[in-house]
Amino acid sequence: MIPVEHAHLNFAAATHPGMKGKSNEDRYSVTAYQSSSNDHTPSVLALLADGIGGHRAGEVAAQLAVENINKFVANSPTSQPTLVLKQALTHTNQVLLTYSKVDPSLSGMGTTCVCAWVIGEQLYAASVGDSRLYLQRGADLICLTTDHTWVQEALAQGSLTSDQVKGHPNAHIIRRFLGSKNVINPDMRLRLSPVESDSQAEANQGLRLLPGDRLMLCSDGLTDLVTDAEILDILRTRHLDLCPEQLVNLANQRGGHDNITVVTMEVPQPAHITRPINVSPSPKITSMKKPQRSAISWVMVILLLVAILSMVLLLIYLSAR
Repeated sequence: MIPVEHAHLNFAAATHPGMKGKSNEDRYSVTAYQSSSNDHTPSVLALLADGIGGHRAGEVAAQLAVENINKFVANSPTSQPTLVLKQALTHTNQVLLTYSKVDPSLSGMGTTCVCAWVIGEQLYAASVGDSRLYLQRGADLICLTTDHTWVQEALAQGSLTSDQVKGHPNAHIIRRFLGSKNVINPDMRLRLSPVESDSQAEANQGLRLLPGDRLMLCSDGLTDLVTDAEILDILRTRHLDLCPEQLVNLANQRGGHDNITVVTMEVPQPAHITRPINVSPSPKITSMKKPQRSAISWVMVILLLVAILSMVLLLIYLSAR
């Protein structure tokens, strides 16, 4: 693919280390491409990684993930996007393992990762960990990804209820992450409904986006403290450029116990239904136009009355003869 300067989607992002004095181990990127020199199909790849590990290991893992996934996707064709994303995450897992073996200070490093690749109007995604991808469409907010945490597994198995989740000691135990010594399994499900089977969710890859749709990638520093209803309200009612910062600020107002990163993207409205810019005419122009229209109208009325009067006089003259 070929990097291009302008994306076909609108986007905005914000990141903050939080209020606990931690270093920011979140990393993100948004990159625009066209498929090839002959194929001008536009695409946008958005990535978000939340690093895991002591000292600087987490931030190194997140940075390596963003760099290597970008590089892998950029050097791949767009004909099989789901396969490319899966291979990109698998390859990056090996890169992180190699670095951790070479540098003892990076031993045990890892990172969550969520990827959203929009090719034309179609969405493809992959994830590991508990960083999320949301779709806001009108009055609906859908979490398209599934958290890979101990708590989420317990919920799925029925050994834990939703009421027991908040404050659970295992809430942040990650089951899948890049840098794992185990074979990772990138999650390729796009879950549009909680009742969908895994195969149905995977079949949603290539989801066609609509004008006005908004996508949001975020780290768990946001979703730990801000509810889906609050996310929906901000995405629906605020200008896209303001959404990331307002969501980050809301999480920080509630303690900001972790790094917080938000990336938003929006499918623009077609040009033919875009509202024109409202420019009010100056008072001078307005005052000149109205009298001109009024004078023309009076002239038409007078001419019509003269014509009618002439016809009446002619009829009277003819009847007198």
